[in-house]
Amino acid sequence: MGTPEFAVPSLRILIDNHFPIAAVVTAPDKPRGRGQELAPTPVKEMALEHHVPVLQPDSLKDGSFADDIRRLSPDLIVVVAFRILPPAVFTIPRLGSFNLHASLLPRYRGAAPINWAIINGETETGVTTFLLQEKVDRGGILLQARIPVADDDNAGTVHDKLAEVGAEVVLHTVRLLEQGRAVPRVQDDAQASQAPKIFKDDCRIRWNQPADRIHNFVRGLSPYPAAFSLHSSRVVKIFRTIVLPAPSAGPPGSVVATSTTLDVNTTSTLLRILEIQQEGRRRMSVEEFLRGYAVTNGDLLE
Repeated sequence: MGTPEFAVPSLRILIDNHFPIAAVVTAPDKPRGRGQELAPTPVKEMALEHHVPVLQPDSLKDGSFADDIRRLSPDLIVVVAFRILPPAVFTIPRLGSFNLHASLLPRYRGAAPINWAIINGETETGVTTFLLQEKVDRGGILLQARIPVADDDNAGTVHDKLAEVGAEVVLHTVRLLEQGRAVPRVQDDAQASQAPKIFKDDCRIRWNQPADRIHNFVRGLSPYPAAFSLHSSRVVKIFRTIVLPAPSAGPPGSVVATSTTLDVNTTSTLLRILEIQQEGRRRMSVEEFLRGYAVTNGDLLE
């Protein structure tokens, strides 16, 4: 059970290792592109490519969906980037159901673990497989794998790394459960932290902070949903920055601009913007941006 690109490597590795997939459950097709034509989810595309039956329920709580799963008589349900399953569904398989979560649980429970780990400046993150129970992201831990978070990583690069690492962990977890060797470990709630869903208003940059904190905020929201600020009441999205050693010499949010660079004062040092997107335009380098967009020294980003 899964929907986005993050789940595709996990499905692929199970198929490649000849596990019989009774069915794939994914979200309904959605309109995409300028023509708003219905398009399948990435997981559905992978399933169809390998002739795996696909279920796309509108509601997971509908009794008919649970009936469909019972008819499949699965040994195991593997969940990767999907919706919250009701107990009537996740208790059906004889070996249970497990989820792949993109954090080192109990850290970063919630919908946006990758984003929040980077926003908070973590230098390490990882993935966890855990058994499903009624309380979300709190089931017994089966396996974990860790990866470093590099200074130039963002949410997109970490997402891609964790998708591949996660697939390996899913494969090993399935084998453990198949062999009856899984030993779930209870999560320590005292070590838990939250990673709630991120909304548009959460993405606005607050310039009255140190440069490194703003830099991590930008990385944690890049490439999507993207950190933003306002310049002359127009939205500008910011995708990549570097922290400069030069101390700030102006109010937080005020800019220091040349023909090719755009630096912003913070409460510590200057923050240099490297990639940006003006509202209604494409993403571009700051050098290209400055050739067609007027920014004056002392202007405020708000």
